[in-house]
Amino acid sequence: FRNSKAINEMFPELYAEQGLELLTMFPEGEVCMTTQEEVRSPGDLEGVKFRVMTNPLLVESYAAFGATPTPLPWGEVYGALQTGIIQGQENPGFFLDSTKMYEVTEVITCIGHNNFTTAMMANKDFYDGLSEEDQQLIQNATDVAFDHILEYQAGLQDQSLDNIKAAKPEMMINILSEDERKPFMETSGAVEAAFVEMAGDSGKAILDQMKEDLEAASAATQ
Repeated sequence: FRNSKAINEMFPELYAEQGLELLTMFPEGEVCMTTQEEVRSPGDLEGVKFRVMTNPLLVESYAAFGATPTPLPWGEVYGALQTGIIQGQENPGFFLDSTKMYEVTEVITCIGHNNFTTAMMANKDFYDGLSEEDQQLIQNATDVAFDHILEYQAGLQDQSLDNIKAAKPEMMINILSEDERKPFMETSGAVEAAFVEMAGDSGKAILDQMKEDLEAASAATQ
């Protein structure tokens, strides 16, 4: 996040087009699925009515997995799982814990397909109207908050899953291995193509840059 060219150089321009000043973006944990049955491969999601946000890219992602993507407002998700209208949904660990999604599902599966990400932003007209000193003050505060958030997030996913297991010992929690994740990763081509079709050349440029950023981040940790 800190060194990503896509996030720090390309995204601010896109936000500015919408009248927003992008201050930073930060991760809030790996997104995991909760379902009624065990999921070890895309085939296990075949025909599963899976709640997604009203986001066309998420719809494409779960369709590629073999599920039946079902956009649904968040306020209806708990009841829909309880009554069987849907059989699955996804969220990061801390949210599964705090919203008690484990009460109405039986299995948590983490496949490494997504990290929940939050953008911190300001109204651009407001931000541009500030003095340089005040803008720098906001940026300094943002940098401090970013560091604090990363420190807070360290270990939070594992702690959240531990909390769920303590609250519901019979809950099945599966963290898929690299080999088990590969079939899910192999569906990404169709999703990437759909994204480029939606976003055009600018979307492809962002996608290519994000791949470069990921490769650079991976190389830096080796």
